[in-house]
Amino acid sequence: MPASEKKKPPLTNQSTEKALAIIELLASRRSPMRLRDISQELGINPSTALRFLSSLQGCGYVNQDRESQRYFLTYKICRIANQVSGSAELQAITHPYLVSLCQQFHEALCVSVEQEMTMVYIDVASSPDQSLMSMQRIGNVSPMHCTGNGKLLLLNYTPEQLDRLIRVKGLPRLTEHTITTRQALLEELERVRAEGFAYDNEECETGVRCVACPIRDYTGTIVAGISVTGPVTRMTDETIRRIQGRLAEAAGRISQALGYQKEDFNN
Repeated sequence: MPASEKKKPPLTNQSTEKALAIIELLASRRSPMRLRDISQELGINPSTALRFLSSLQGCGYVNQDRESQRYFLTYKICRIANQVSGSAELQAITHPYLVSLCQQFHEALCVSVEQEMTMVYIDVASSPDQSLMSMQRIGNVSPMHCTGNGKLLLLNYTPEQLDRLIRVKGLPRLTEHTITTRQALLEELERVRAEGFAYDNEECETGVRCVACPIRDYTGTIVAGISVTGPVTRMTDETIRRIQGRLAEAAGRISQALGYQKEDFNN
């Protein structure tokens, strides 16, 4: 075979590989490391190692002791690992309930959690004769201000955190029904808090409605939302009222599995 026709090795991102190698090296050591030792261990020159360490430090993954000038990992890695582990554990608990409710309602169901002021789908279910809504795929994201689950997680926000959300993410109009002002959002959140349910009335996608219930952990904090979503032709007010009770029951059982005891939080 001519040299030009030989199979080429897959392209790799060497910068990413070097950054990850530094993270793995620091994680394997019991004590902080000097720049010289890091460069020697990985076989890269000190200036290159310093460049990657500076980038990792800027992103919050690495820190440097001012006195010894040695580098060490921060707990940001642990936080990310905990988020992944927590989502996987939660999905294992929620999925049987999603499958059961999907068989009852014949509509799409999902569980989503908040990450960095955005909702992330960690579990979804759809009956064979129904397709999921366009955004409802595991790993996909959606806004907080116009989704049922997102509104539930916004109940955890302080006024300052809500202001930051509006400043950083905005309240973009996705349909003619989307809430786009702070005052309207506050009024909606007060209603959600009082009723215990959140709704998306064609606010995220035209022609689509959903009803959502909170999932709480052992501290009583809302850690996720579980919702039923379908077209407006089927998700009528009457249908939503019929769904709410069984959805709330499932959310309650999931919360109990996470250690939540409602009586512990009653005054």
